[in-house]
Amino acid sequence: MGDRNNMKLDGPDRFELRFTPTSCTVVHPNGVRTFHGRSAQSWPKLYVAVAERKPIYVGVTRQSLSKRLRLGWNADGASGYHGYAWRHKLTAASLMVWYADADRQAESQRELETIEAEIVFAIRLSGQWPAGQTEIHFYPSDEDHRRLARDVLDHCLAASSEPTQKAPRTSSTIES
Repeated sequence: MGDRNNMKLDGPDRFELRFTPTSCTVVHPNGVRTFHGRSAQSWPKLYVAVAERKPIYVGVTRQSLSKRLRLGWNADGASGYHGYAWRHKLTAASLMVWYADADRQAESQRELETIEAEIVFAIRLSGQWPAGQTEIHFYPSDEDHRRLARDVLDHCLAASSEPTQKAPRTSSTIES
């Protein structure tokens, strides 16, 4: 960003998650029963989990979301990673996903991690860290990072105050 290639974010896609500590069901409001498009591909993406009208977790991955969530749901701490803490405290969340406009490999990852940190920091400035946030990477940011972070956070806050659409009866479960 700044003097670098100005990253743009495409999205968001919104998915509804219903879960227990050991399994997660995905329902897209348009009836798609699982992750699709770039959410199902290896592509740099930023995702925000929102529950009870608050962002509870902000993450970045290049894995498919089903693979990333499976990792977060199956973690048992044996390798030091305990998975998503929020899966033990909640039963539902909306997952909003933005995509890097181009895949610049490590550069895209770092740009998204910088935006992720700015989102988490903005949430902290308004009160507390996101309830489920367990890790964050901080890098120097510029106005482009902060603008994109504000745009994502504003969208998440506005979308979380909208009435939840009725989810279709069909769904897909992500389990090991």
